[in-house]
Order: sequence, then structure tokens, then C-alpha cells
Amino acid sequence: MTRATAVSGKELDRRLALAAAGGSPRTLARRRAEGRMSARERIEALCDPGTFTELDTLVRSRADGGGGGGDGGGGGGGGGGGGAEAARPYGDGLICGHGQIGGRPVCVFSQDVSVFGGSLGEAFGEKIIKVMELAMRVGCPIIGINDSGGARIQEGVTALARYAEYGRLNIQASGVIPQISMIMGSCAGGAAYSPALTDVTVMVDETSHMFVTGPDVVRSVTGEDVTLEELGGARHNAAAGTVHYVATDEADAVDWVQCLLGFLPDNALSTPPSYPRSGGSGGSVRDDLTDADRALDRLVPDAAGGVLDVRKVLDAVLDDGDLLEFQELFAGNIVCGLGRVDGESVGVVANQPAVSAGVLDIDASEKAARFVRFCDAFNIPILTFVDVPGYLPGLDQERRGIIRRGAKLLFAYGEATVPMVTVVLRKAYGGGYAVMGSKHLGADINLAWPTAEIAVMGSTGAVEILHRRELRAAGTGPEADQLRARLTADYERTALSPYAAAERGFIDAVIQPRDTRARIRAGLRSLRGKRPVQQVGKHNNMPL
Repeated sequence: MTRATAVSGKELDRRLALAAAGGSPRTLARRRAEGRMSARERIEALCDPGTFTELDTLVRSRADGGGGGGDGGGGGGGGGGGGAEAARPYGDGLICGHGQIGGRPVCVFSQDVSVFGGSLGEAFGEKIIKVMELAMRVGCPIIGINDSGGARIQEGVTALARYAEYGRLNIQASGVIPQISMIMGSCAGGAAYSPALTDVTVMVDETSHMFVTGPDVVRSVTGEDVTLEELGGARHNAAAGTVHYVATDEADAVDWVQCLLGFLPDNALSTPPSYPRSGGSGGSVRDDLTDADRALDRLVPDAAGGVLDVRKVLDAVLDDGDLLEFQELFAGNIVCGLGRVDGESVGVVANQPAVSAGVLDIDASEKAARFVRFCDAFNIPILTFVDVPGYLPGLDQERRGIIRRGAKLLFAYGEATVPMVTVVLRKAYGGGYAVMGSKHLGADINLAWPTAEIAVMGSTGAVEILHRRELRAAGTGPEADQLRARLTADYERTALSPYAAAERGFIDAVIQPRDTRARIRAGLRSLRGKRPVQQVGKHNNMPL
């Protein structure tokens, strides 16, 4: 090594050491005491050991005097050096680059709250844009670890411009590569919009917060006194449908994201990874029955109003009973999540009769519609399990737009081109039957249990409407009760069954519950070669 190289190398090492040190030691120490990792430690925990390669390590703010707090109320220190280097620290508060998770490529950025409170400045934003563009060129997932006080006030409109620019990239990447947001601290002000544009958002209970305006601003403008947790806590955002998973701590958030990526393809032009499944004869309806399969024959309660827990069906159907559930704390009357059948990724949409009778309302419709479109974008087959009494009636739902917002679910199923298998377990009434992956919306294979009730409405309401005059003439008393019981039994026998739908080809097969897993396996295998028919047009106009 020449003397010139040695001297230059020492200078490089010095600068890289400053960049690696991060910002305020006091901030880092305080956060470690709170059980939080540093920005760099989060990336190291997320990526396979030794695979992360940092980019733009030596980028610095162009603003005189560096930065400071963000518009969301973030604080924090400057760099780890002295003088000009402290005012304009290396990295500018963002660590980004590429690595591997599970042996597959990913791009990652992590906001460093110890540098100017993690606030977004011009250089900071440009680094995010560059790594997002790299992910799109490579065709790999992008994971953003958010911990920011908002826009860097001192940099003014240049900081705001970067929000819009990488928001535009979120939109361009939507449905092209998986985009995952991890909210590991504060995500305030304009920074909150980018996670809302990504596919999946994860927050940490009690330590992460996401909001557009903080408690102080809310108090000064509206006079409303709210806490940080009430306004932007993880459980608040989960109840609002903004967050897909609430982690117990940062390690749990990392584990969940790593698991999620195992279900997803690298991009929209590839297929999800498959994993060998032990045992099984290839989907025969006669072989491989397990105790869990046979238990499905006893699952539907004898009483008409008995509760069926759809998770017991999923436990029997999915490999190892594993479901990575999305938005568990939002719209519990419908279950959405990722699992595997025969080692292949599947998306599950299932009415949950154990919550509000499984009725479809605005929240359930939007939750399921978003999930169906997510699966369709990334070539994940969709399994639908139906037990739905229809759409929730009432003035509140009508005023809030159940027609427009409920139509999103119909739209999502109708435009999906991935393999779709639907199983009607019990009730499939009215519009609920139509929108929940029906044959008429393009589902490939539609199955029904013998207990399925496919009709415009249930027997009580139907009898009252169809036989109004006859029942009115009968008046009250034992004879009227006997008449109503006979008419109800006739309706249930002739109209409230899967057989009328099967006779018309709307149901491909009526199956015993114990055969559900095998029939789904066989159906999905037959659909592996399905190819979408491309329609000519610029884009659709979903009822947003």
C-alpha cells in the first residue's frame, strides 16, 4: 500500500466511523433503556447476518447549519463528530441499502432518530428515493423502518418536496414490488402518508405512534385534550384499519415481517416461494383424512343461531393450521390473512360468524377488498370461506356510504385474475352471496357444504314476505304457528339449500366438510396454469 493510499484510507475510515456512530449518544442510550434498537441495529436484526450493504453512507445535508426538529415534534441530536461534521453529519439521519431476508433480495431504509430527530431533509429524502428506485429496478421488496419527527423545518419546501416525490414512487411501485412499512417510533406529519400507500404496515404497541398532527397542535386548534397514545398509538391505528399488525415489541415486529416475506414473491412478475410439504397423496378426497378434517363434520351447530368459529375451519384446511392474519383488531367480522396449502401461498378471506354474525359492513368490505387486491397483485391464490347473512342494515351504514364502499369488495373480486376457490359453509344470503367470491364474479371453483343456505334471505324474513296475506288471514294462535312452521320448513327444503345453486352450475360440487382440505388442494393444483386475460384500457375506476 502506498503512503497516499494509506493516508486516504485513514480519512475514509474516519468518515465511515463517524457515520456508523450515529447521532446523539444521549438519545441512543435513552432509547436502549426503553428497549428500542438503533436504526442500524434494526436493519441488522431484519436482514440475514452479513448480507446488508449500505449505500450513500457519506451523504450529508446541503443546508447551512444542518437540521433540527421535525414538524411532527421530533427532537434529537446532530452527528457524532465536531464542528462542521456535527452540524452536517454523515448519512443525514438515514441508513439505506440492500441485503437479504431468507436468502432473498430486499432493499431497506431505516430512519435514525438520533440524528436531527430523524427529521426528513433534502438529502435524507433523496436517499429514500434512490433506494426505492433501486428496488423497482431490481424487482425486490422495499422495507421502510420509520422513526421520524416529520419534515425538517429548517430546510423548508425542499423537505416537503421529498415527501411528495417518494410518495409518487410509492404509487408507482404499488402492485409492482411488495412495500412494507415498519413504524418503530414516531411517524408524524407528512411522513405518515407514505406508510398508508404501502402494502403492509406494522407498529409496535405503546412505543410507536403515527398521526398527521400531534397532540399539541390538536389542542391549540380544536381545544381537544388528547394523549399521544389516543391520537396515534398502535392500537388506535389498528382499530382505524391503518395498521396490519400490532407487535408486542421491536423483535416481534421484525419476526412478523420476516414471516410475511416468506409468503410473498419478489415482485408482480414472479410467484411466491413454495415449501415442501411432508405427507399427503396429492389431493385425493378419499385419502389423507386427519382428525382435524373429520372434526369439520361436527363443526356446524344444530341450532340455526348457533355460532361457527371460522378459525376452526382454517386450522383444518391450512398447512399446519398456520395463518398470518392481517388487521386482526379491525373488522373482526371478516378474517383475512396468508397461509399455505400444499406448501404454496394462499390468501384467505373468511366471514367470521363469531363476531357480529359475520355480517358484511363498511369496515369488513373495505378490509377484504384491500386484501383481495393485494393477493391479486402478487399472484397469491385466494380462498374464500362464506358464512354471511348479508350486508348490515341500518341508517348509520347507509349514511356512511355502504353502497359505494360495500361495492369495493365486489369490484376487487371481479377484477381478480389469480386462482380463486370458494367454499360456502353455511349462510350465503342476498348480496353477501354475490360479493363473496361467487362464480358470477369469476371464481374458478365453488364448493358448498351440505349445510349451505344459498338464498336471497333467511327463512323467517322470506316466509313473512312471500306468505304475508296467508299468515295475516290465519291470525294468531296454535294453528297460525303451525302454518308458519310448515311454510318455513317448505322454504328451507326448497330454497334454503346448496342444491338449487348446484343444479344451475353456480356451485361446482356439494362436498362433505371432511373433504374440504383435499378438494381445495386438488382445485388449486388444477389452477396453477391459469393465465389472466388482459383487458384494453388505461386503468379501472374503483369506487374509492
